[in-house]
Amino acid sequence: MTISLDLIQTVGLAVLVYMLGRWIKSKVGFFRKYFIPAPVIGGLICSILIFIGHQTGTFEVEMTGTLQDFFMNLFFTGTGFTCSMAVLKRSGKLGAKLAVGAVFFLIVQNLVGVGLCSVFGLNKLLGIAMGSISMSGGVGSGASFGPTLESLGAEGGTAIGVAAATFGLLLGSITGGPVAEFLIKKYDLKSTGVEAQAEEKKVHVLDQNNFFNSVLLLLLAAFIGSYISALLKLTGLSFPYYVGCLFGGALIRNIADARGIELRMNEIDIISNTALNLFLSMALMSLNIAKLIDLALPMIITLLAQAAVMMLWAILVTFPTMGKDYDAAVMAAGHCGVGLGQTPNAVANMAAVIEKNGPAPTAWFVLPVVTVIFINICNPIIITFFINLFK
Repeated sequence: MTISLDLIQTVGLAVLVYMLGRWIKSKVGFFRKYFIPAPVIGGLICSILIFIGHQTGTFEVEMTGTLQDFFMNLFFTGTGFTCSMAVLKRSGKLGAKLAVGAVFFLIVQNLVGVGLCSVFGLNKLLGIAMGSISMSGGVGSGASFGPTLESLGAEGGTAIGVAAATFGLLLGSITGGPVAEFLIKKYDLKSTGVEAQAEEKKVHVLDQNNFFNSVLLLLLAAFIGSYISALLKLTGLSFPYYVGCLFGGALIRNIADARGIELRMNEIDIISNTALNLFLSMALMSLNIAKLIDLALPMIITLLAQAAVMMLWAILVTFPTMGKDYDAAVMAAGHCGVGLGQTPNAVANMAAVIEKNGPAPTAWFVLPVVTVIFINICNPIIITFFINLFK
């Protein structure tokens, strides 16, 4: 039996998948502790059920994925709005050094992934899927670049990227604490900061006109990004379409900053996160689980190696370059979170260290801002370079 879903039905299934994941996450503390996204939980359950139906010959499911790319591009356009150079300048020289280290580590992650795939005799593009695509990029990046990898012959690129990113969320949360604890004890570090005052934020009332204007601004940025994507093709490199959308969002944000125009970022975040959740639900519920089975052992070894390299980098590079003080140890813990998982993992790692050992105001401001901006901007470019190098 073949179940064919049209565009509306496919989106409807994605909504149900997300709601299922959200309900399960609310009941299972493990998922909340390690920031496993609701669409990942529901999507994987759906894809496993579809896999069982396929393997048993009971049923097949055909979906209409037209809106999947739209939601993906809209999400990355919104991500581009976070790339504010004005905000970045506030982090000073410390932020600049952290940015260089974080960007260079993206290259290291891809070299580790490609190198281990060479040892296992696997397609080197799968090493990139288990490199900065999934580790620093996260689930959204794994689902976005996966089809590009598969079109170049890396079978299972999407499933492997998403699975690696999901595992990375766990690794990012369990590696940061031990790294900070090791550094604090070894160098007898103490907190010298005072509790950072919460930055006062202007509260915007959500109304129809303002929200609609934010939607229009986001779509306009994506429109501009489509032409940036066309220009990127002239470089001879195969940039995914959404990279142009990301730069479109960044362009609008920095023009607004330069002209003193206040953007309603809370509304842009709402739209962007809505698009992300729907995109992930649609991408994950159609994963090809069969592609993961044969690669389970090489993938686990590669991801554990990535975790070990991340911890060493945090100890030997991030900590010294950030000043070898208590704030530097906290930033090392945060870098483990964002380097293997996502920004919430980094914030949670730093919060756990601060709760036990005292405030670290410099780390609390610098690391999330710098890593979000530079990883978002540079990772797609570095990934594209590696894909073109090893395709």
